[in-house]
Amino acid sequence: MPAPSAKIGRYRWVIVGLLFLAMVINYVDRQTIGLLKPQLSKEFGWDEVHYADLVFYFQLAYAVAYLAWGKIMDKIGARWGFGIAFLIWQIAHIGHALARGFGGFAIARMGLGVGEAGGFPGGIKAVAEWFPKNERALATGIFNAGTNIGAIVTPLVVPGIVLAFGWQMAFIVTGVIGLLWLPLWLIVYRRPREQKRLSAAELAHIEQDPADPVEKIGWVKLLGKKETWAFALGKFLIDPIWWMFLFWLPDFLGKRYGLDLKSFGPPLIAIYLLSDVGSVGGGWLSSNFMKMGWSINKARKTTMLICALLAMPVVFAANVDNLWVAVLIIGVATAAHQGFSANLYTLPSDVFPRGAVGSVVGIGGMLGAFGGMVFSKYIGQVLDKIGTYTPIFIVAGSAYLVALLVVHLLTPKMEPVKV
Repeated sequence: MPAPSAKIGRYRWVIVGLLFLAMVINYVDRQTIGLLKPQLSKEFGWDEVHYADLVFYFQLAYAVAYLAWGKIMDKIGARWGFGIAFLIWQIAHIGHALARGFGGFAIARMGLGVGEAGGFPGGIKAVAEWFPKNERALATGIFNAGTNIGAIVTPLVVPGIVLAFGWQMAFIVTGVIGLLWLPLWLIVYRRPREQKRLSAAELAHIEQDPADPVEKIGWVKLLGKKETWAFALGKFLIDPIWWMFLFWLPDFLGKRYGLDLKSFGPPLIAIYLLSDVGSVGGGWLSSNFMKMGWSINKARKTTMLICALLAMPVVFAANVDNLWVAVLIIGVATAAHQGFSANLYTLPSDVFPRGAVGSVVGIGGMLGAFGGMVFSKYIGQVLDKIGTYTPIFIVAGSAYLVALLVVHLLTPKMEPVKV
């Protein structure tokens, strides 16, 4: 990340740091059950369809709540909106320890989905409040990289807790420690004009783009804009792929290469470290293109095309005999996803006024979760009846080019939306 000018100030990057940390916690909470899938399946007698249903219920709650959180963020702002969402998902994460069967886990997963659905609408809303357009993809890429660090932390921390104290304590310990973030967020975060620690120069830098209209914009009006559907359909196509990697990657490594709770760590760490490179690199690349004088349209779409092409080799991942070659292929694909996603996530703030960003992100996130629900059912059926990940990876490798085509057809030029 290029060092911000000392004359401008760097307080906005403190906000990104807090968002990054929240995403670390978010993904520790989200991925814990994926890491424990073999043990929980054995203890509770789950088959592939049972686990797919747990993922489905999480995504159902996530989808419905995502739409609501988008509107909430636009109404009450990122400070309290994100804080409330965080509290809900931490309590639900801890609540997994109380589950005594499939029904208990389903309730806990749905509670987690409701809370975690507020994470990205809140994060994108905060970035829109704190960054000019030419820095938003980089800021989004940096805080989104926290998801990968969370996915790295989980196999490092959770197995030790489980082996020493049992699976219930994995949810309790990580949940209680994660709660320490909340008071820090509420103390530090304010809107730029309300933050006394912010210099006049940095405030001017943040507000360098033309002023947005103050008119409130309803969902009906947003649904009539093709730019809303460009973002939402893009999310519908690519989000299920990330869900698949998150919830099924430990299972794939276990079935294909014989890994278990003690040996998942190094391959998963390598994959998500590569994902971090993609998340920050994708944001940096499009921001750098814009600094070279490229338009938002050209910079974002060129970066997304590069990412889409890098994801394609994952179609061969299930047929690779060498573990570390498979890790490299999958790691490049997850990096490509994160780079693609960082640029797709900036589309609402690139073309919509700040007052509509949360709502548009909410609409897109809802469709993304619905796509994940459909794909999770597909995965469960494929694994139960065919027993191979090959068809799943074929879908994963082709989704990004299709998503980019949809985005381009709906928004040939990324220009401010007239509302």
